[in-house]
This record gives sequence, structure tokens and C-alpha cells, in this order.
Amino acid sequence: MDRTQQLQQWLQQVLDQPFTLTTASADASFRRYFRVHLPTQTLIAMDAPPPQEDCRPFVRVAEQFLTAGLNVPKIVAQDVTQGFLLLSDLGNDTYLSQLNRDNAKALYGDACQALIKMQLATQPEALPAYDAALLMRELQLFPEWYVNKHLGQTLTAEQQAVMDKTFGLLIDNILQQPQVTVHRDYHSRNLMVTADNNPGVLDFQDAVIGAITYDLASLFKDAYIRWDEEDLMDWVVRYWQSAKKAGLPVTADFGEFYKDFEWMGVQRHIKVLGIFARLYHRDGKDGYLKDMPLVMQYLQAACERYVELRPFLRVLLALEKAAKSCGQ
Repeated sequence: MDRTQQLQQWLQQVLDQPFTLTTASADASFRRYFRVHLPTQTLIAMDAPPPQEDCRPFVRVAEQFLTAGLNVPKIVAQDVTQGFLLLSDLGNDTYLSQLNRDNAKALYGDACQALIKMQLATQPEALPAYDAALLMRELQLFPEWYVNKHLGQTLTAEQQAVMDKTFGLLIDNILQQPQVTVHRDYHSRNLMVTADNNPGVLDFQDAVIGAITYDLASLFKDAYIRWDEEDLMDWVVRYWQSAKKAGLPVTADFGEFYKDFEWMGVQRHIKVLGIFARLYHRDGKDGYLKDMPLVMQYLQAACERYVELRPFLRVLLALEKAAKSCGQ
């Protein structure tokens, strides 16, 4: 019996009324989501096949976020052994599908207020730490999957030394930042436009305790949508002012905070390029290739601005040039 049949059997037991299933979405992992159409409402069924996926972190974090006042799916039924959850439906309207120049300020304002709620409710012992080992594991996806597999390049000893030094600088900066609850994927594909308590927040099962700028970097240096730098800086200032007013431990100097935000973005973009390359070369998912150029632009622009990161920028440019000359 395949997973979809297993899911249908489970739903029949749980719902005890007629329903139909349509695909809601699939993500970069093994999880799949289905919309369950009932006579009077719709629900969402999550299929997270063991042993590749574990539903329990989703359930735990959903409870924490609901308590914090966030608009996350409510768990209607669960069978974590089989890897099935039945959730309330937050609709079809992702931020990515709805954002435009007219509504961006309001929608991002809501997203920042929800982020502040989440950060204020931080319980350090309730989630894993975004520690040096995890940050380094993420960074190492870049040389393995982006440089070697995607560009077809091998780092010279000098390039490797620059990369190691840069990774060390980034990790030191990130671990010195105030540590709060981090969603880890707080961007336009995982935020839903909702009539009440906007936004709806999805895909939070990998939440950790980490740097206060991480989710802000995900939100405003989003791999899927680009804004002018003046807009971006304005929105980051507004978050910083609101966070300070709410009593969050943001740095008193905005220039310092913005540097932390940018350096956090650099770590994230290095990781994302590695993940997108892995999704293509290992998993055969080519949908993320089109998003790589924007991520690389963010990465190069931030490295250009900080003298400590310029050696890494030179390595990036040399690798891209070598790959082009080889026809990669």
C-alpha cells in the first residue's frame, strides 16, 4: 500500500465522513501536504514518512507558538507513528503570491510583529541550540554541493584557507548575537495572508534557539522575492525600533545591528546555495536553480561591504569565473 492510500485510510477513521483530497504543496524535504475537502470546511493533511521525517517537533513547536499568540495551524488529529497530522487550513494566499509595492509595508509590518511575539516567548530549554557545530555543518554544504558538484570546481589550498577563516568569523559573530527562538524558514513561502491575526505561520518544525537576526534575514533577504535596498533597510529599522520597545535584547546601535543582520544573511546564503545545489544534484529537484542567482547577488553584495569578507568574495568570483570557462 502506498503512502497516499495509508493516509486516506487513516483519514477515513479520523473523520468518519466523506472527503476528497487534492495536493496542497510539497516542500524541499520528504513531507507532502494535501487539502482535505469536507462538506463544510477544508483541513490540511501532512504526510511525513518515517524514518525520513518526524512529526513530533512540529507538534511541540506548534503548541509553543500557539501559546505565544502566533497564527499557526491547530492540530486536529495526529498519528506520529505513521507520520500523519491533520491540521486546520490557513488558506492558499502565501505572502509570495500576494506581496506587491502597495501592501508590502503592511504585510511585512505584521510579519515583524509576529516575529517579535515569537522571540519574546523564547524558552531556551525548550528547543535545540543553533550552536557552532550546526552552523558549520550548514556552511559545509557550500563547498561540497555548490563548489564541487554544481560548479565542478576544487578549492585550492589558499581558497580553502580563506573559506575556513570566513566561516570562523561568521560563526563567532552569530554566536555573540542575542539568542532567541528562531523559526529557521521565516520567508514569503511559509507566511500566509490571513484575515485574522496575520500572518499564518507554517513550516516551523526545525525551530531552534539562535541569533536574533536570523529570521529577519530570511524574511528580508528572501530567496524568492527581491526588494530595493532602501525599502529593506527601512523595514529592518522598523523591526529594530519595535523590538527595542518590546524589550528584546537587540543592540542599542542600529549600525551594529544591521551588520549582524548582514553577516547572518551571509551564513544563510552560503547554506542556501549548498541546499539548492543538493536538491538538484542529489534529489533531482530543479525548481530551485532559478532562485540561485538572487541568493548569490545577496551574498556578493554583503561580502563587498565588509572588509573582513572581501577575501571570500574574491574566492566566489574566481570560482564562478573558472566554472564559466569550463562551461559549467
